Amino acid sequence: MQATDDHLTTRDDVRLFYRRSGAGPALIVPNALYLLEDFKRLAAGRTLIAYDLRNRGRSDTVQDRSKLARGIFHDVEDLEDVRRHLGIDRFDVIGHSYLGIVVILYALEHPERVRRIVQIAPSQPDPSRAYAAHLRNDDRVLQETLEVLPQLSSEMGLLLRSGRTEDARALYKASAHRFLRMFVADPAEAHRLDHWNFSEVPNEMSGAGMRHWQENVEPSIRRLGLTPERVAGVRAPVLTLHGMKDRNAPYGGGREWALWLPNARLVTIESAAHAPWIEAPERVFGSIETFLDGAWPHDAEKVASLDPGAAS
Repeated sequence: MQATDDHLTTRDDVRLFYRRSGAGPALIVPNALYLLEDFKRLAAGRTLIAYDLRNRGRSDTVQDRSKLARGIFHDVEDLEDVRRHLGIDRFDVIGHSYLGIVVILYALEHPERVRRIVQIAPSQPDPSRAYAAHLRNDDRVLQETLEVLPQLSSEMGLLLRSGRTEDARALYKASAHRFLRMFVADPAEAHRLDHWNFSEVPNEMSGAGMRHWQENVEPSIRRLGLTPERVAGVRAPVLTLHGMKDRNAPYGGGREWALWLPNARLVTIESAAHAPWIEAPERVFGSIETFLDGAWPHDAEKVASLDPGAAS
């Protein structure tokens, strides 16, 4: 399957890396660095366009802080710029993690462009909401990761500021396994995400992307103030897939999206965390393919309550 790599330039002159492969109806997947290798099977019968976010992956490092300050709204605009650059009229889209919010915001602004939406482990619509214990996974792995993260970030920053790039790269590579455990329900399975060790990608190794998240993206999400009434404007069908063991984005958030959105259903992956396609690939990709082909997966739930025990 032939693929073409290139860069495009956004409306504010930021270059984004993208890869185009396959042929057929267009499917756009933001965050190519993390998703492309695993999601390339979706190019069968489709034109798959995966791109790196600004200041992430193989896209340009952004030095002008004004081109990062709007956080998630830059991501929404970048998705439109990708569509426009490639001359796509309508497309399907997949949003993982906080990109699950981005694709909803895009559909609200450009309803005529979106056919079908897939959210995978989406960040919760209301960041201030604390879910009950059975709707989140605040386990030992999460606590251990949160404890070591500040120290490692500090050490990485010190090495980079001292010009010790190779030492910083070695520290990143050695530490990556600690964080990859967050993304799978069973920490012993973290090796299945070894391809997420991006010590050779400057935007990832340097922490530029993480700083952008902390300083710009996360605050912009907290200011959104999404409500059921606002997202009711999304008319495209939405399939949400969420692991019950997710530590990064609580399972309750996936249920809430499916409850709020007017034409949405939820596939629950019981023994999976933030990267459910790693632990249940056939179920996740099978569900996505069924949905993109025009039908709901057989186990897709029409959510009637935030509490799984009360759902019909």
